[in-house]
Amino acid sequence: MFAILPRIFSSYVLESWQHKGLKKFFETGSTAGIQFAHKERLKIILLRLNSAIDAADMNTPGMRFHKLKGKLKEYYSVTVNGNRRVIYRFENQDAILVNYIDYH
Repeated sequence: MFAILPRIFSSYVLESWQHKGLKKFFETGSTAGIQFAHKERLKIILLRLNSAIDAADMNTPGMRFHKLKGKLKEYYSVTVNGNRRVIYRFENQDAILVNYIDYH
């Protein structure tokens, strides 16, 4: 397997995870905990999220970026595919509590 980021990157901006499979995919390239069909899209999302210094840095064409409401009002969301989303919070220029969810 291979990590999404080359080994020369020793520190990540993605500080904490809620989805263990997504974390494992990011760190090792293993697709065991994610839908294999989402592999390439998740790679793009996680690389962009890792380099973001503000939640709105994910507001690029095709991401369908938006702030969530209700009990998840502290989170932001980008679309993976269909009902699948990556949601996250930002704290001190770091993405935290990164999760991969079925939104509906």
